[in-house]
Amino acid sequence: MPTSQQSARLRPIASWVVLALLPCLALASAGCEKVSKAFTRSTIPSLGPPLPYTVKFEFDPALAKSRLQYTNACNSPQELKVGEDLESTFLQAAHQTFKAVYFDAKTAPAGTKPDLEVRIGLLQSGLEIQTDGVYDRLPADLTLELGTVFRDATGKVVSEKNFPIRRQEKLFLEPTQHRCLYVNSDSLVHDASVSLAIQFIKHARAILDPDGQYSVAAASSAQPVAAPQAMPTPAPVAPVAPPAAAPGLSFKATVLDENSNAVLEGGERVKVRVDLVNAGRAPTRDVAVTLTGTPVLLGQFPATTLPVGPLQPGESRSIEFMATIPPSLPAQQAQLQVSVVDATGVGPPPQSFTTALRSGGAGVAAGAAAAAGAGIIFTNVDQVPGTVAGFQRPQTHLLAVGISDYRDPAVPTRKFAAQDAELVASYFKTIGGVPAANVRVLQDRKALRPDIEEAILDWLPPRLTPDSVVLVYFAGQALVAPTGETFLLPYEGSTTSRARLYPLKDLQAALAKLSAQQVVLIFDGAVLRLGRDAKAPQWDVGGGTLVRLIGTTGLQSGLEPDQIKHGLFTYYLLRGLRGDADANHDGEVTLGELTTFVRQTVPSTAKSQFKQEQRPSVSPPMTQTSKAAALPLARTAARP
Repeated sequence: MPTSQQSARLRPIASWVVLALLPCLALASAGCEKVSKAFTRSTIPSLGPPLPYTVKFEFDPALAKSRLQYTNACNSPQELKVGEDLESTFLQAAHQTFKAVYFDAKTAPAGTKPDLEVRIGLLQSGLEIQTDGVYDRLPADLTLELGTVFRDATGKVVSEKNFPIRRQEKLFLEPTQHRCLYVNSDSLVHDASVSLAIQFIKHARAILDPDGQYSVAAASSAQPVAAPQAMPTPAPVAPVAPPAAAPGLSFKATVLDENSNAVLEGGERVKVRVDLVNAGRAPTRDVAVTLTGTPVLLGQFPATTLPVGPLQPGESRSIEFMATIPPSLPAQQAQLQVSVVDATGVGPPPQSFTTALRSGGAGVAAGAAAAAGAGIIFTNVDQVPGTVAGFQRPQTHLLAVGISDYRDPAVPTRKFAAQDAELVASYFKTIGGVPAANVRVLQDRKALRPDIEEAILDWLPPRLTPDSVVLVYFAGQALVAPTGETFLLPYEGSTTSRARLYPLKDLQAALAKLSAQQVVLIFDGAVLRLGRDAKAPQWDVGGGTLVRLIGTTGLQSGLEPDQIKHGLFTYYLLRGLRGDADANHDGEVTLGELTTFVRQTVPSTAKSQFKQEQRPSVSPPMTQTSKAAALPLARTAARP
């Protein structure tokens, strides 16, 4: 039977289920079957009778506050309360597994001393929703990892075990007129929590009942089994005196805010970056980084402990804690402390920071701008990141074309296209590891069609080998004929005649002939009509190994907000390259990570801040396991 507290938690869920199913009862549509299935929540099966132990449970305080941020189908920010579901599910698992369970001195019976103490914390979490799903089904990828520590009555560690899970399902849109919410998002989290709880139960039974005397089969036996007299003892291990310190292990922690003014403001994304290095002569094992500090700030981080794993002598690694500051957070001073320990439980001295919290809107530092009055703070991407030592891509070549002004005054201008091309080239020369000799930049009147063709047909071919990578960035205008044929607009081009345009099919045919391992075409700009009528532009017109990353779909103009003085797509492209797209935090940004990042950030910002639609596209479709997705584009941290 659920407790009163658990029942209180279930009431809002039950109410939402009823509201979600009401349209189904009225319409009796086929979509209702999907909704009904979406709310079929998994339960914890019985894996045997309770073990005869009294257990004290302890959850990491940050676990209950853990939330996953995402954007619904109407581009509104939402969050899933992961911690609450994990706690309630594991409480149920504990009651199914042990004779008695309590959580603090108040809930323990008088004179009770636990046979076992179990501490549970959330090590990492993540949710990725592919918004280009089919109709009302959107693929979602949920990852969670819990860390558990089992101690006996003397405080000795009996077991340390991490429980990871990755769950991939399709989210269904609500069967209502608005179609904004994903009706089975809570079920996705709950089912993952149940799977983790089952892992936990199996592990607990393996270490506490290794002979299976309390298994289901033993429980059904006619002969009762006596309760154990003491906790099972793990296999003996030769005692090793822990070192007084972790020789050679050192780290540097840095707090980074979006506008770099050292004030954490409402709505701003914050990173705590930790760079570690093992300068000793021996490897370190099970290195972990823990974040502590003022609860109101600490509670915004989904995870407060991140595993680093082993570090070999001379090896370095970087990890990041990330959070978003709530807009209504009251102004105050806050502290953060970063600690690093290895398997022995010791490490270098912790590093502490004191920072100011400020609510969103008022007092935003100069140099950062509020988008359309909505209070979003944009990062300054004009400061080119420094070169990362050891990251060189001598086989990569870049052609960057940016056209802001045209010879024909009737052609609309792209205010920031020329400078965007220059900045993209600078990024690839530093964090992209592309030699300066492998970069060609064409801007405004130097971007005639003959100039572009000369770079593609004459400059590139003799430089390439079958292992080469070619990147072509074009910021400017494109035109679409009534047939759907697409043209790029060079400096001398006109919106009324095809004579001086550059057909996309010609460009892609030339790129297809290049002797290269991978070719990537990136376009940011406006897509205009050539004539009165026009179909959707045809970006995919062949091209062998060509991948096309297009900043907008259909007949639209890519945004160029004055607040950021860049094309919106290029702005997020640069942010992604400098590290924001590094989803697995390995210090390297791949093409797959970059495409995912811009497709998630550009549409939500365009709609929420500028009330316009802008959706980047990639063709051919790219999966996480495709060869092109693994192509490294930039490195933001040193790696061994």
